[in-house]
Amino acid sequence: MAKVFLVEDDERLSQLTAEFLRNQQLDVVQFADGTDLLQQVRKQQPDIILLDVMLPGEDGFMLCRSLRQSFNGPILFLTARDTNYDQVLGLELGADDYVIKPVEPRVLLARIHALLRRVKPTGIPQPASKLKFGSLRIDSASRQVMLGEEPIQLTSHEFDLLWMLAENASQLVDREQIYRDLIGREYDGLDRSADVRISRLRKKLRDNQQNPQRIKTIWGKGFFFVADAWD
Repeated sequence: MAKVFLVEDDERLSQLTAEFLRNQQLDVVQFADGTDLLQQVRKQQPDIILLDVMLPGEDGFMLCRSLRQSFNGPILFLTARDTNYDQVLGLELGADDYVIKPVEPRVLLARIHALLRRVKPTGIPQPASKLKFGSLRIDSASRQVMLGEEPIQLTSHEFDLLWMLAENASQLVDREQIYRDLIGREYDGLDRSADVRISRLRKKLRDNQQNPQRIKTIWGKGFFFVADAWD
């Protein structure tokens, strides 16, 4: 049973959401704010965190930044903050998804399951797969990335995106494929989720943000992983 941490200060909404998820065989732990969230994350190791933005004390954005220092599992923002700026900021801080309230319970459940599928084993034995490009090494079995001797900490979405790009090294990976296979929705021509995650990957992999040499953007089409740019 997957453990869900639900951080929501609206008591009624928190209870309704928790009851629905528990009826779907999820183990839900509720928090009204972030007072002891970081400590409990270290103790209980949740499978996913649902995080409101507007919280008393430290807001959800600040909590997400703090969580990403030690928690690499999925973080889903569940919030009424619906501006493009807020959505981009949430993703830039390390969230894996951003869902705007009110949301149909079944839609929320589907988004949670989509995130959990990416980090949970399927039960079907998979051969260990490793990719190496110069100083970059990617291990899909352990989900570890090394750049030279430095381990690179990636979120689940960031790892999956890097693996997709690296598996298709020196080939164009189009936006539609990324949204369909990794983000779990169709690309609407406006959504910047993929661009935000590409930007975070470039930063962590020490690519040039203004003039990328390792992960290039092909405007209007998609992204291109340069196989010989990792020496």
